[in-house]
Amino acid sequence: MREHLAGRVCVVAAILMAVPGVALAQKALTWQQVRDRFETTNPTLRAARVGVDEARAQEITAFLRPNPSMTATFDQIAPFNGNPYRPLGAALPYLSASYLHERDGKRELRLESAQKGTAVAVSQLADQERTLLFGLRTAFVQTLQQKAVVALANENLAYYDRLLGVSADRYKAGDIAQVDLDRLELQRVQFETDLQTALVNLRTAKIQLLTLLDDRTGVEQFDVTGPFEFNEQILTREELHRIALANRPDLRAAAQAVEKARTDHRLAVANGSSDPTFSVDVARNPPIPAYFGISVTIPLRIFDRNQGEKARTQLDIQRNQRLQDATLAQVFSDTDSGFETLNSTRVLLRAYKSKYLEQATRVRETVSFAYQHGGASLLDFLSAQNDYRSVQLNYLNLVGAYMTAASQLNMAAGTEVIK
Repeated sequence: MREHLAGRVCVVAAILMAVPGVALAQKALTWQQVRDRFETTNPTLRAARVGVDEARAQEITAFLRPNPSMTATFDQIAPFNGNPYRPLGAALPYLSASYLHERDGKRELRLESAQKGTAVAVSQLADQERTLLFGLRTAFVQTLQQKAVVALANENLAYYDRLLGVSADRYKAGDIAQVDLDRLELQRVQFETDLQTALVNLRTAKIQLLTLLDDRTGVEQFDVTGPFEFNEQILTREELHRIALANRPDLRAAAQAVEKARTDHRLAVANGSSDPTFSVDVARNPPIPAYFGISVTIPLRIFDRNQGEKARTQLDIQRNQRLQDATLAQVFSDTDSGFETLNSTRVLLRAYKSKYLEQATRVRETVSFAYQHGGASLLDFLSAQNDYRSVQLNYLNLVGAYMTAASQLNMAAGTEVIK
């Protein structure tokens, strides 16, 4: 009995493996699941995180104290002084240690500069993630769009095939000529082409999405799901400006770069001061059995007072301030452009949804019914079918453009203002 049951299980498993997309099918991922996986697996983002860790490691280096120095000398060794039993009788051992003392808070300023460099690196990482997320969202939207186009192409082909069947029956009954049936069958190649083009575009969009996820899953086993529609409600331009100013990581990085430049200038000023070196030495000098001494070495900053770095860092403050102004202008430009693009696409979609989609469907159904009953010409039927196909495809492309514009607006705002 067990052998019989095992055999049936093997047969069922073989059948499932033979059916494409059944055994290897994978649950379709939502946008949040795709985003979570992207943040974990994307190699570019992971490399950028390592860069932040490197910046934190530089904080350790910046706060290290100078190493002390030690000198040991053993001089006046005389093995040929006439007394072979006392070759070290006149030897002079000498031991000296020195330490550089940093003044004016140089060490603390180096640490502060490194910490502000880390803050800039963190903000730049967030900005890079913002840009990469826009590419990810665009690929996700394109996948949803091409899935909708594939469904439309299948629906158009199935509808046309039904009419071809009716036309074939009419030809057999003598209602239409052979040339009309041939023209109808030749027109079918356009719908087949639409389907194959949509399938290729769908596979290409999935490949792009898998590349961003660093996923080696086959295209047939990978799928995404989510709403493919537009939203009537969007934020005002002023609200978008306020959100962008509060959330844009590149603007935050620009402000942090200005603060770091100010710290670097203070460090350059501190580096222009003199740092004394304290030394202590212990030795013997017969007949003195032992002695010690201390010394202080102070460099005279007569010629080199770090003038070049002081001037450079002062100019660097101005340069970063100008870059901050440019970034601020870019923030307003991005939000305004994204708002206008989204709003114009929404106006077109509203007209399609309220009028043109229904009109195209009604015209196609009416002309198709009239053609099947001899009340419309072949040219009228083909024109109505092409108009329906164009209107439906334009609507799907507009929805895709709207969702891409929404992603662009999210990127401009620095956060998801439109889901």
